[in-house]
Amino acid sequence: MRIATWNVNSLKARLPRVEEWLAQRAPDVLLMQETKLADEAAPDMPFQMAGYQLAHHGEGRWNGVAIASRVGIADVVTNFGDGPVRRSPGPESATAAIADAIEAEASVAPGDEARMISAVCGGVRVVSIYAPNGRALDTPFYRAKLAWFDRLARWLRETQDPAGSLVVGGDFNVAPEDMDVYDPSDFAGATHVSAPEREAVATLRDWGLVDAYRLHHPEPGKFSWWDYRAGNFHKGLGMRIDHLYATRSVAARCTAAEIDRDARKGQLPSDHAPVYIDLAD
Repeated sequence: MRIATWNVNSLKARLPRVEEWLAQRAPDVLLMQETKLADEAAPDMPFQMAGYQLAHHGEGRWNGVAIASRVGIADVVTNFGDGPVRRSPGPESATAAIADAIEAEASVAPGDEARMISAVCGGVRVVSIYAPNGRALDTPFYRAKLAWFDRLARWLRETQDPAGSLVVGGDFNVAPEDMDVYDPSDFAGATHVSAPEREAVATLRDWGLVDAYRLHHPEPGKFSWWDYRAGNFHKGLGMRIDHLYATRSVAARCTAAEIDRDARKGQLPSDHAPVYIDLAD
């Protein structure tokens, strides 16, 4: 079973790239972030044609998370159980083409943004998250980011079992260690690497999650995001902020893990690369 995560940075703009990647890498489950679509505009038909069901939680122009699965989607949860549930029909019941995207900016409180969706796919509960950026230290945005991670940790404690089959994947907007950035000195006093952010991710590990990518790649210099500006991708100036965290029972099944750097190349790429893990049956 292959589970992948990818911040697509606009599913409308990047849909051809996503379709191509699904055909090439054939994940059983793809967690997506920053879809930037309202639910009514989610591209159900293309995913159905590719053999996937799509569960989407969006708000329009900003944020948005989704799960595409070819091994079923059940028990969908959005925003830690406080959000609406939406699930597309399966590939066998394709409907009419979806209308053009509705991109109206939503007026929502930070805690109500479309940043979390979860479902059971192929016997594994998967969670697609898009953590807040935080912008700058000592700002309301940074405090909201830490509060959001507290909410995620509370949801895990209250509703999940660390002995169960669970994968939390997505854009965490946190580089857990210094080796997850190209030069730690360039990030001094910045978000994504601050001690409270790293402690928030460590809390998830303490609960019972394992960084599945690090099981197979302990080496530094492996990144999943590169700024569009100044040729940072080609210079290797990146960060590893996209992660797949698994409970120990799932981590024990993990036979491989990769960052697909090639997906960051070519025309109209996302600024993130997909990350995927392979699980033995």
